[in-house]
Amino acid sequence: MEPNCKPLTDVLDDLQKVAGDAPFLALGQTVFWDEPMKAGVSLMAKRLGKPRRLIAGVHDTDYFAKLPSGSRGNNGRFKALPHNDTTTRGLWSAAGEFSALFGSETVITREMLLAAGLRLSRLQQARPNILDEATEAWGWRGIVALGDHAPVTAEVPLKQLLPELMSTFDWATQVSLDMLAGEGRQMAEKLMDELRGEICDLSDGQATTLSEFYQRLLPIFYDFCANAHVDLETTRTTELLRFNPSTAGLPRFEMFGLFVDPNTREMANAAYDEAIQGSSGLYEVSRFGTGAIPFDLVIPGLGRGTIRLGKKAAVINTPVPQFLTYRKPLTCLRDLAELIEAKFGSNCVVVGKAVALIGMLARDHVFVFHEGASSYVKHSRRLHEILAAKGHPLPMNPILRIRYDTWAALRVCCSWLRLPEPLQRPFGTEEVCAPSLSNRWRDVADEQRGILSELGKLRRPIELIRFLDQRLGGSWRCLAEEYEGLHSRLQALQEDLAKLKEQRRALYTELRELRKLRVEAEMAKGRHWRERIFEKEPAPGDLAERERLTQEVEKVLHARTDADRRVHELRREQQALVSHPEVQRVHERRQSIELEAELKRLRIIRQAVTASRGMEQANRRPSAWWFRIVCPDGLWFRETVETAEYYLEPLS
Repeated sequence: MEPNCKPLTDVLDDLQKVAGDAPFLALGQTVFWDEPMKAGVSLMAKRLGKPRRLIAGVHDTDYFAKLPSGSRGNNGRFKALPHNDTTTRGLWSAAGEFSALFGSETVITREMLLAAGLRLSRLQQARPNILDEATEAWGWRGIVALGDHAPVTAEVPLKQLLPELMSTFDWATQVSLDMLAGEGRQMAEKLMDELRGEICDLSDGQATTLSEFYQRLLPIFYDFCANAHVDLETTRTTELLRFNPSTAGLPRFEMFGLFVDPNTREMANAAYDEAIQGSSGLYEVSRFGTGAIPFDLVIPGLGRGTIRLGKKAAVINTPVPQFLTYRKPLTCLRDLAELIEAKFGSNCVVVGKAVALIGMLARDHVFVFHEGASSYVKHSRRLHEILAAKGHPLPMNPILRIRYDTWAALRVCCSWLRLPEPLQRPFGTEEVCAPSLSNRWRDVADEQRGILSELGKLRRPIELIRFLDQRLGGSWRCLAEEYEGLHSRLQALQEDLAKLKEQRRALYTELRELRKLRVEAEMAKGRHWRERIFEKEPAPGDLAERERLTQEVEKVLHARTDADRRVHELRREQQALVSHPEVQRVHERRQSIELEAELKRLRIIRQAVTASRGMEQANRRPSAWWFRIVCPDGLWFRETVETAEYYLEPLS
């Protein structure tokens, strides 16, 4: 259902009625992607005379990304990788992801290729590794840990990650700067040098972990991207969700309490299992072991693990399991908090698994989410509704959703852009001014979707080649004519082969008839022998008849031998015809043109997906630092924020 979008001033009025003065919470795993865009909401609210506290936080209690194919045995090492549908299929990287201008994590999947008619097996046979690059998400890189176990982001040492982090940021910024033409390029380079200098200064400071580093970078990135000072507070989930006796009574832990209390635990677990039905990648609580609840404990120095509660003991499924013992069943959160603090200290953190996390922080914050962010929200809302229906309502602040029209907002920018290779054919040019891209990008995306649909209908090679001739012309016109000529020559060959095959079929019919006649002749000869000659005195006429019958058998045998000979001759003629050097050259040339056409189809698919799905994904969630280098005066950022659509998404 289409959300009820309103002007921001009206949304803020509605928010005041349901959430009071609850602060905005902009929570993300990295500063290098779209989180700093949320500076615009704070600045707009202030301009409208309806200011609200903004807390910018680092979500540092999740696991750092790991190779989907398993460890490479390099503990403590990190590497930036592209995301494709082959060697890095299933890659997930959030704390270390980077997108160059126009880039997004839009993988060209095998399913997309097949839907667009690509002869995948034929192509892979000719070029075994071609899909590695062809399916790669353009303009995107994600850093992963290469060790055996993915660390919690809060405990990733900055010193180990920093070289790869900075080199990947340099890659993203350099690719983006290379797209700027004209005078704006020099200004953008100066701005990025200044930003990089500030980043390097902070890396030499007090931060020892990645999340501490990100927390210190938040104000810098917010101000840089908005080209204005943004009033904000910074935090991390290791601070927001710190669990000890002094914090256990906060509203954010109330839902956690329903899962800890033995009187409500079974009900709460059942509600969680019901809420995640129909999801992808979410597991029922029982999958985590006996006594499990959908919450993890992060123990400094020991890692993160599912909490499993028994009557007199608890297990924390960290990489090396940890244990808590108690004399009687837990009755309240404070009991558990005291046990945890006594054994592990006061800095442990309770984190709800995906669906439970949002409900913890939405009790006393207003999440600011870009449209498309957090696919678990509908399951979180369902969990809250089920708990309320069972007599445990938990008041939740709504989510403030933002829907950007990033590329349309480029109309206020005067920059010239050198389009990356995947966008050049769809836009029909190598360079474009920002207002032109603003006006054309949706039409281009629609056109590319149409091309993908049309490609999916082209199943015969000749259809694809004619399509390329009509769409691209040039050398494809020559290739189309050549292919049709080859096709005609092979058609004549096929006709000759058909004649030979027809003659062979006639001979096989004749052979079957001769086998039948031979049987009949030999049976007649045998019958005559038994009736007229065997143990009898044959008359001269009987002997003459036997001779005639013998000749009939011989006649059939000779006819069969002749038919076999003609079959072999036809086979030799057929083999000579198909193996003639000229025919082989025609076949090879035709296959070469077909392969060339499929390679072109693959390239067009990649371009079309990037110019449609990729551009749309980047439109919804752009990297915030793009705005300043493309439009240093801040007009693009401001136009994007002012033309965005806003709506409240309930959580209960």
